[in-house]
Amino acid sequence: MASSQHEVTELLRRWRTGDKEALDKLTPLVFDELHRLAHQYINRERRGHTLQTTALVNEAYVRLVEQSDVDWEGRAHFFAVSAQVMRHILVDYARQHAAVKRGGEFQKVALDEEVIVSRERATELVALDEAMHALHEIHPRRSRVVELRYFGGLNNKEASEVLKVSETTIERDWRFAKAWLYRELQTR
Repeated sequence: MASSQHEVTELLRRWRTGDKEALDKLTPLVFDELHRLAHQYINRERRGHTLQTTALVNEAYVRLVEQSDVDWEGRAHFFAVSAQVMRHILVDYARQHAAVKRGGEFQKVALDEEVIVSRERATELVALDEAMHALHEIHPRRSRVVELRYFGGLNNKEASEVLKVSETTIERDWRFAKAWLYRELQTR
């Protein structure tokens, strides 16, 4: 795993400098982890939800590849950005879904493959995104901790590497952010 982490970091560096071969080597190394992240999102959906994990991974990967000018700091940074991209994809589709006026309990939305999002879940996801934006306005780092931990699936150590703070700070920020978001969502 450690050599894989180092290899991912090196390939990210090479890709940033324009080495297209590095991207080809990077893809199989990060695909499983991206799939795991997407799967975490899908598992948070309510029972019976049929959002396609592969479609989310593919869309996120396309958007990440388009960001070749990012100064990747390493593996953890790449997956932190990946989590953010996936969150934005899901929120964008939830907003589109919430805007639909007709269609019964479920509405189909295209995302490379067929995706089905419940109205209830779409509304919750949009509310969470709005609360995340509000949290970011007053506590940017704590908002990033939520993105990394909840959306990115990073552990405290990985999040501390990305944000360049101690694991204790991450734990404290995580506890605060969860409580703040819970209170914020209860008032919406």
